[in-house]
Amino acid sequence: MFTGIVEELGEVTAVETLDDACRFRLRGPVVTQGAKHGDSIAVNGVCLTVVDHEGDEFTADVMAETLNRSSLGALKAGSRVNLERPMAVGGRLGGHIVQGHVDGTGEILERKPSEHWEIVKISLPADLTRYVVEKGSITVDGISLTVVDAGPDHFTVSLIPTTLDLTTLGHKQPGDPVNLEVDVIAKYVERMLGDRAQGAGR
Repeated sequence: MFTGIVEELGEVTAVETLDDACRFRLRGPVVTQGAKHGDSIAVNGVCLTVVDHEGDEFTADVMAETLNRSSLGALKAGSRVNLERPMAVGGRLGGHIVQGHVDGTGEILERKPSEHWEIVKISLPADLTRYVVEKGSITVDGISLTVVDAGPDHFTVSLIPTTLDLTTLGHKQPGDPVNLEVDVIAKYVERMLGDRAQGAGR
């Protein structure tokens, strides 16, 4: 489990294309401290497994399903990525519960800078709209954010200077894709209420 608090802005150093997958080599001096084979690291919000680790770099294999459902397929050598290690038991839940299981992708639609923050408008797939509410939580490229406005096909978030400086959202422009993970609690509530309604119908 992750919290959506990005630990560092890493970099893709190499991409190896396989028959039905990709192998990424990524640099992250912070997240590779103590890393070993089999550990999990979130890359732009996608939970990946460490295959090899050497120095401040690690490799991770990404299967076709993940490439198709996330924006990782657009990464290339030199791409910047948000990196986060799983939360340790007993650690602080600084953001919200993040699984690292991307629900879909959105697109940066608009950026509105102001003196102390920036409003970013992001498209929202139709099948995720029901899970996004004003002042609720959403994960964008692995970043735990609060929804400012929830529209029928988009939402907005307000980014503070720290988020702009230390994550990919400080660099992405309109047209760029982002990974989205909605609040898993909303999905569980929906499932439970649906099961209850079906039971009442029987």
